[in-house]
Amino acid sequence: MFNLTAVLETPLGVGGITIESLLFFTLILVIGVLIARIVSINVRRALSERLPVNERELLTKLVYYGIVILAFLAALPQLSVDLSGLLVAGGIAGIVIGFASQSVISNLISGLFLMFERPIRIGDNINVSDVTGSVEDIRVLSTVIKTFDGIYIRIPNEKVFTSNITNYVHNVARRFEYLISIRYQDDADLAIRIAKEVIETHPFALRNPSPSVFVDNLGDNGVNLMVYIWAPAWNWWEVRTDLLWKIKKALEENGIEIPFPQRTVWFPERLEVEQRSAVEEK
Repeated sequence: MFNLTAVLETPLGVGGITIESLLFFTLILVIGVLIARIVSINVRRALSERLPVNERELLTKLVYYGIVILAFLAALPQLSVDLSGLLVAGGIAGIVIGFASQSVISNLISGLFLMFERPIRIGDNINVSDVTGSVEDIRVLSTVIKTFDGIYIRIPNEKVFTSNITNYVHNVARRFEYLISIRYQDDADLAIRIAKEVIETHPFALRNPSPSVFVDNLGDNGVNLMVYIWAPAWNWWEVRTDLLWKIKKALEENGIEIPFPQRTVWFPERLEVEQRSAVEEK
């Protein structure tokens, strides 16, 4: 006759573990993961309007993994693991684990500091550790950046926190510049006036801070005009490329051209040029 109790109490030959204890261990873990998911979802919803998305997601992940770890520790006795004995043995193993987990703890703490200091947020365009791109996710141990050519790069939080961070969108406005060269025979005042008119008609070129156009220096081939323009940080690149082309077209329509490289050659003595007829050349 089939005896379920006998089957469940069948030892697996590993430290007195039975099928029953293994099932209870798995059940506790599954319940712990389910509770972690439910709690993390409710935490995310409860904080949806109280915290920015970066802090909310990081706190949600800490709650999730904390509950999973507690469930794992609660399930260990089912595998005949004595937690008190584990703590005693941890005196020796803890030193080894401590050295091995230094980077993990450092990344975890750095992630918490990133959450409270908030130098970057999800969606920001940044440069950190020679990596430039958009922040896709700030995790418990690492930050994920998507470069502008579509490559995902994972950077440990410790490296992010201790590195110089350039945030291109932290300010609502961003300035860009052009260096435009015109010929010496062209009217620089007219060129400046044309550039300002083009900028003023663009819908995304900011009036405050105001744009600036002026003669920067007298170059080898022409007069160099410096153009400073402010635009919203979220679309400054589109404004930059659009305005550059419009300024170029407006200058050409008014007879102002970009100079070609030129050089004047001076000879100390007069050169005599002999003209030869076509008959002589043949």
